Amino acid sequence: MIDKYYINKLLQAARHPADEEIQAILDKARKRKRLNDMDVAMLLNAHKPEQLEQIYDIAGCLKDEIYGSRVVIFAPLYISNYCVNNCKYCGYRRDNKFPRKKLTQSAIKEQAITLEKLGHKRLALEVGESPKETPIDYVVESIKTIYDNSSIRRINVNIAATTVDDYKKLKDVGIGTYILFQETYDPDAFKDQHPKSIKGDYEYHLHAFDRAFEAGIDDVGAGVLFGLANWKFEVMSLLIHNRYLEDTYGVGFHTISVPRLKKAEGMSLEDYPNIISDEQFKRLVTVLRLAVPYVGLILSTRETKEMREELIQRGVSQISAGSKTDVGGYHEDIEEAHEPDQFELSDERSVLEVNKDLISRNLIPSYCTACYRKGRTGDRFMRLAKGGTIGLICEPNALMTLTEYVMDYGDQELIESGLKFIFNHAEKIRHQTVKDKLKTNIYRIIKGERDLYF
Repeated sequence: MIDKYYINKLLQAARHPADEEIQAILDKARKRKRLNDMDVAMLLNAHKPEQLEQIYDIAGCLKDEIYGSRVVIFAPLYISNYCVNNCKYCGYRRDNKFPRKKLTQSAIKEQAITLEKLGHKRLALEVGESPKETPIDYVVESIKTIYDNSSIRRINVNIAATTVDDYKKLKDVGIGTYILFQETYDPDAFKDQHPKSIKGDYEYHLHAFDRAFEAGIDDVGAGVLFGLANWKFEVMSLLIHNRYLEDTYGVGFHTISVPRLKKAEGMSLEDYPNIISDEQFKRLVTVLRLAVPYVGLILSTRETKEMREELIQRGVSQISAGSKTDVGGYHEDIEEAHEPDQFELSDERSVLEVNKDLISRNLIPSYCTACYRKGRTGDRFMRLAKGGTIGLICEPNALMTLTEYVMDYGDQELIESGLKFIFNHAEKIRHQTVKDKLKTNIYRIIKGERDLYF
C-alpha cells in the first residue's frame, strides 16, 4: 500500500511545479474534483506566496461549503497509562518510571459525569496498550459504564491495533469512530520509533483498519504524528491509505487528525530533525482539505489558541476543548494533583471559553451525535456529504445541541448572547420546513426538553 520509493520519487519530480500546473490543480480542487498523487505532490511543493494564499483560501471555502460554520467539540478521556510499548516520543513509554494507573469503573463514571458537567457529549477514549492491565473486555466495560451513567452520546475509541474479534466487541458495544494513528508511514522511522514493542509491527499496524472493516466497523479515523518523518511524505501516505480504503471497502477515513510532535517525558525534541514549522503545518492542513474535502479534520489542544483559530477558518472542522491528557485528569476540585501527561498542551482554555470565542467569531460549537445514532455513517454519510445534503441536517442539529449547552452550562452572559446567536442562525436556514421545525425544537429545549435532533 505504502511504497516509499514511489512517494519519494513523486515528490522529487514535483519539486518545481510550473505556475500553470498549480493553477490547473487549484481550479480542479475548487470544483471538488479528485486530486491525483502528482496533483498533491505539486501542491505540497508550491512555493510562491500568491499560490499559498490560493491554497489557504480554497481550503477555507471548501470547509464552509461542506461544513458551514459548524465546529465539532469533543474531549479525550484517558483511562489508563499502563503500556508495554516503548515509543520514543510518548510520555507513557515503558521506560519512563512512574506509578502507573488505570481507572476503576467507579472512577470512569465520575470522569464521565464531570465531563458531562462541562457540557461534553462526545468523548475520545484513550487507552495505553497493555494486554494484561487493559484487555479489550476492560475497554468494553468502560464504554458501557460511560453510556449507562452519563448523557455522553458518542464514544470514539483510540486503542492499539488489534484483532477482528476485538473489533467486533467494539462494534457491538456501540462505539462511534475507531481511531488509530499510524504515527509515521515511513517504515524506517516507524521501526526506529517503536523499539522492542508490540506496536513495532508496521504491516500489522497499517492494516488495522482492514480488520476493523471486516468486523463491521464502518467509521474510522486516521492520523499522523507530524515530526517523526518528512511531512510531505506523511501527507502523501495518508491520502494513499485513504484511497486504498475507498477502493477496497467503499469508504475511507471519516476523520484525519493532525497532531504535531510535542515535548513529553523522557524525550528531547532536539532528537527529531523533521519537526515542522507553523507555515509547513498550515500547508499540510490546507492541502489535506483540498485533497479530501469531505473528511473531518481534527485539531487538538497541542496547538495554540491562535493556530487553532486560524486553521478553523482554513479547513479544520473538529477540535478538542478543555482537554486533559493525564489519567483521570478531569476533577471538579481543580487543586487535585494530576498524573503525568502523555504530552504537553498549548491551548488550556476552558470549554466555556472556547465556546464563547467560537460564537464571537460567528462559528457554531456543535455537540451533535445524531448521524451515529441514525445510522448515517460510513458510505451513507459520505453519499450525503458529497451530494451536498448533509448540511441540511447538520446545521440545525448543531444549533439544537448548542441550545442545550447554553441552557445547561452557560453563564448569564452566554445565555443572553448565545440564544440571540442561535435564533439569528436559525433564521438563515433556507428550507422553510426545516427552519420551522428547528425553531419549534429550540423553544422546546429552552423549556427543558433534551436530545432533539433530525
